[in-house]
Amino acid sequence: MTVATQTRPSVVRGLIKTARPHQWTKNALVLAAPFASSRITEAAVLRSAALAFVAFCCAASAVYLINDAKDVEADRAHPKKRERPIAAGIVPVPLAVGTAGVLMAASLAVGAVAGWKLLVLMVVYLAVQLGYCFGLKHQPVLELCVVASGFLLRAIAGGLGAHIAPSQWFLLVTAFGSLFIVAGKRYAEIKLFHATGAAIRHSLTKYSETYLRFVWATSAAVMNMTYGLWAFELGQRTSSPWAALSMVPFVIAVLRYAVDVDSGKAGAPDDLARSDRVLQSLGLAWVVTVALAIYL
Repeated sequence: MTVATQTRPSVVRGLIKTARPHQWTKNALVLAAPFASSRITEAAVLRSAALAFVAFCCAASAVYLINDAKDVEADRAHPKKRERPIAAGIVPVPLAVGTAGVLMAASLAVGAVAGWKLLVLMVVYLAVQLGYCFGLKHQPVLELCVVASGFLLRAIAGGLGAHIAPSQWFLLVTAFGSLFIVAGKRYAEIKLFHATGAAIRHSLTKYSETYLRFVWATSAAVMNMTYGLWAFELGQRTSSPWAALSMVPFVIAVLRYAVDVDSGKAGAPDDLARSDRVLQSLGLAWVVTVALAIYL
């Protein structure tokens, strides 16, 4: 009885850790389209975005559970990943798979409440991400695009229920910004492999540092260019100089993040964003200038 009581909390904590709730911050992307369309203060729009946020939280956590359950043997051979709850034997594989099934069902249910469009988008997201778990992660280039597509789908989802059609430039900024972050993460992983010989994902054996530098540099260039086009479009629509001025903190933030990518420190983008005060300040300045352009 005592042993069971002591064991149960560790399993629950392990499930929560495997679900990676700290990664839910990226789901805030569902607010991007409502914010950019100046409709974020509308109750119906906020409700739609909140439902999209919850749906993605459930779906993403389900995918993490499935991924760790499938890779349990490989993770046990990895110097860091072997500490993951499933690999460490804290969370049984059947329990992880069962919990993932419940979370996927919850995600689809929430999507259905928001409307059929979000439901279809959640089906697409889960199908693509499960495809990643069961094989696409080993395919170079495709795995970069699959991971980046998750960010793009989040940005689209926020406006679906409220019938907000994002600008084409907005979608391109999101797409290439996501590719920039993912390529930077892979670049950090391959640099770690070359420096320490640590085990890496199979797809990374197909890349070189030069190729990944090309991908994230190209993505950054396209992202900056399309952001400029979006900002000018916004400025023409609102007759505000703040739209063009928002390019200053945006481009500086990209260049600042590129320093970390180039040094191989972008392996955990979320941790980097939480720890880099300069990057946070630039992000705040960007949000303020965009808000002034849209709402002033």
